[in-house]
Order: sequence, then structure tokens, then C-alpha cells
Amino acid sequence: MAWMTDGGPVAGLLLAAGGGRRLGGRPKALLEFRGGLLVEHAVRVLREGGCARVCVVLGAGAAEVRARLGAAADVTLVENPDWAQGMGSSLRAGLASLATATDPASMSAALVTLVDQPRVGAEAVARVLAAHRAGARLAAAAYGGERGHPVLLAREHWEGAAQAADGDTGARAYLRQHAAAIRLVECADIASPDDVDTPDDLGLLR
Repeated sequence: MAWMTDGGPVAGLLLAAGGGRRLGGRPKALLEFRGGLLVEHAVRVLREGGCARVCVVLGAGAAEVRARLGAAADVTLVENPDWAQGMGSSLRAGLASLATATDPASMSAALVTLVDQPRVGAEAVARVLAAHRAGARLAAAAYGGERGHPVLLAREHWEGAAQAADGDTGARAYLRQHAAAIRLVECADIASPDDVDTPDDLGLLR
């Protein structure tokens, strides 16, 4: 069920463009996980957590991801030609796609997740969405009090977050500027922010 707030549902924004440079050039979206691909798992997490639709930003391995995700009605695939510049360019591409959708006013917020965090599941997504449903305009999962993903940006924050996004920092600079307004939602009891970044991290997929 999609959370409704301010008359509109929330879109899941999955950043899945990374080329896995420290994994020897293996795109993270295409890593195998639980009988499928990591990107398929991440899309499922957003759906099951309550997002009304999912926007997936692609880069490295885009053709292969398109072939696997197909043409699901609730999934929009956005290719980021500048993906090698870092996460910031993917955040900009995803927010731009949501803002210029056929019915742009239909999405009241975007919930941003990363494809390389397999231990962030639907329960964490649902908790952050619940904070938005209760009135939070900026919200983020926290792990032992430290801000992590998912991060929720209400619609009025999209432009500012996109403008501040740079390199591999994503929305970090914007969130620092608005730290007092962020509702942190503790999720350490149900999720872990560990990411798959190096060969040593591949154990997270087992």
C-alpha cells in the first residue's frame, strides 16, 4: 500500500548507476543476490515498503538492467550519461525525471535508496515513509543515531537537493544544511547500512 500524504503518493528513487570500480568494474546493479540481481531486490524492497512507483537511475550495465527489469508499469528507468561523475549526477537525473513526469504533481516526495545496501529492507523503507505520513518533510533512516539511507525528500526539497548534489556526496551537503529539519528514524534494529564496495564486502550478498 502506498503511503498517502498531502494528497499524493511517494516515489522510490533507486540510485543504481555505479560501475563498481573497486569491485574490478562489476556494476553493482548486476551483482547476484537471492536468486536474482541486486537491482531487482532493491526495486522489490521499495515496492514492498510502500512506494507507489519506482524510478531507477542506470549507468554502468544499463542495457543488461533494462533487459532484466523489463517494462513494469510502476518502474521508470532513467539512464544517467554522467554516471561516472558520481552519485550526485544520478540523484540529479532521478529527481529531474520525477519532476518532469507526465503528472509531476502526483508524487509528493521521493524516497532515495542505494542499490549496494542489501541489508536495508522493506521494513526500513516503511518506517521512513511513516515519518513522512506523520508530517516530516525531510526524513532519514538512522543507525545508532547516525543518518543513513533511505532518505526522504518532500517535493519542495527536490530542486535544492539537486543543485547541491556533487560528486559522490549525493544529497549529503543539502541534508547538512537542513539538519535541524530532518526527522531521524532509528532502524538499527531491523536493517544495516553496510554497502557492497570492495571484494571483501561481497560476503554481504551471501
